[in-house]
Amino acid sequence: MLFDKDNRFNLANLITFGNIAAGLIAIHFIVHGDYFTAIILAWIAGGLDIADGKVARKYKLSTEFGIQVDSYADFISFVVMPSFLLYYAITAESSGLTQLLLGLVFIFYIISGLRRLIEFNMKSEEGTVVKYFEGVPTPLGAILLWVLYLLFAYGVVVNPYIFAVFVLAIAWSLNSKMKIRHP
Repeated sequence: MLFDKDNRFNLANLITFGNIAAGLIAIHFIVHGDYFTAIILAWIAGGLDIADGKVARKYKLSTEFGIQVDSYADFISFVVMPSFLLYYAITAESSGLTQLLLGLVFIFYIISGLRRLIEFNMKSEEGTVVKYFEGVPTPLGAILLWVLYLLFAYGVVVNPYIFAVFVLAIAWSLNSKMKIRHP
């Protein structure tokens, strides 16, 4: 059952579902101001994202369903969740106008991440791994957002509009023509 390619709940997909759960639970902690727990869950989601692909390839469990569910997991854990983390952190003490403007920036980031994942899925074939990604992959985009969070948390950068510029640049890079080597 766990190693049956046709089972929607095979081992690779269960790992991916774990990624989704970690991302959703992290969002809960972000909304309640517990960023540390959310970041731990984000790293767990990242580890599960790496593991699901390795398990799918090793045990020949890669399917179209698995490709799709992996992108949903990436959307939650590497697009929506880090956006929430950075948005909630940098706008906690901001005015309504700043919250609105940064909200629009993060909506643009989330739409850019979704577009990137859809484009990736349209080009993907089950069981194959590309040598280079075109554009910044969403897990790398998430890492860049977490770096921005650290810059904010440690007081290196505190102006929310500087973050907006960086977030817009990362959003653009998700759908750029940059070549990023697949690990």
